[in-house]
Amino acid sequence: MSSDKPRVLITGASGLIGGLTWRNLGHKYEFSGLNRRAVPEIPNTQADISDFDAILPAFEGIDMVVHMANYTGDADSWDMHLNMGIIGTRNVYEAARLNGVKRVVLGSTGDTTTGYEMDYPYGELAAGEYDKVNEPWRMLTHTDPTRPKSVYGACKIFCEALGHWYSDRYDMSVLCIRLGAVLAENRPTLRRQYPGWLDQQDCVDMIDRCLAAPESLKFDTFNAISDNKYRWRDVGHAKEVLGWEPRGHAEDYDLDDQGGWHQVIKNDQNLRRET
Repeated sequence: MSSDKPRVLITGASGLIGGLTWRNLGHKYEFSGLNRRAVPEIPNTQADISDFDAILPAFEGIDMVVHMANYTGDADSWDMHLNMGIIGTRNVYEAARLNGVKRVVLGSTGDTTTGYEMDYPYGELAAGEYDKVNEPWRMLTHTDPTRPKSVYGACKIFCEALGHWYSDRYDMSVLCIRLGAVLAENRPTLRRQYPGWLDQQDCVDMIDRCLAAPESLKFDTFNAISDNKYRWRDVGHAKEVLGWEPRGHAEDYDLDDQGGWHQVIKNDQNLRRET
């Protein structure tokens, strides 16, 4: 890499969000990839992030990391989320530390708080029962207690906390993005996605702003959801700190899907309907 642009390693560069990042921001950053599948358009290391020795060389000479590698299968598979989520993320932080990387942007998830859908009014909003919700509803901020609804969400909470520890212990900047639903179609496909949908351009802009944030910003967490009518996670903190202004609106896309609780809960989950 001979460019004067900041050198940024993307884990999961072959995935949807990783690909959006290097395709849209290549004019600002010198990207390389770390992933299991080849990405011929950018310099690329093929390795599994759970293998520390295999991934370590990819971090040499890197200024910042965008960590998007993730297991997208069964949200409750402990073994897979342990290996790719917890162990893999620890490996990314440690490889970054050993190579003097100044910032890691962690792709976290809104699933760190979707357990609130067990309660009113967030479940009603997710189920599309808008007529049962009294406005205005209380928006959840990045400071509200986490409440996952899956092993995946619980593991991401650990990854955020581990990032905070690395930031405090080693003075490395770690910025966590609790991503909404970024979809290949770039539009909601289910009613339950209306509250938490994240437009692809809004997503790219959030990642860009985290990469460009002042070095003095050592640790923070940001909700990333487009400007959706029925969202219940507040994005004011990202606007204030990063100047991020989401422009997408989920409700601009009409759906035949009428929603329902089957999209929100599993059979073994109990609802507490407190109005």
